[in-house]
Amino acid sequence: MFEFDQYLGFLAFLTILTIGFWLMILLLTFIVPYWVGGALKERFDEWKEAKKDS
Repeated sequence: MFEFDQYLGFLAFLTILTIGFWLMILLLTFIVPYWVGGALKERFDEWKEAKKDS
C-alpha cells in the first residue's frame, strides 16, 4: 500500500488542502463582505459630506 514517507506526504497534502479550503471560506464569508461594506460606507460618507459642502 503506502510506505511511511508517502503516508506523511499524503497527510501533509490533505492538511494544506484543508487549511486552504477553510481559509477560502473565511475570506468569502467574512473578510471580503466586511471590506466591501466598509468601502461603500466610506464612499457614502464622502458623498454626503460633499453634498453638504456645496
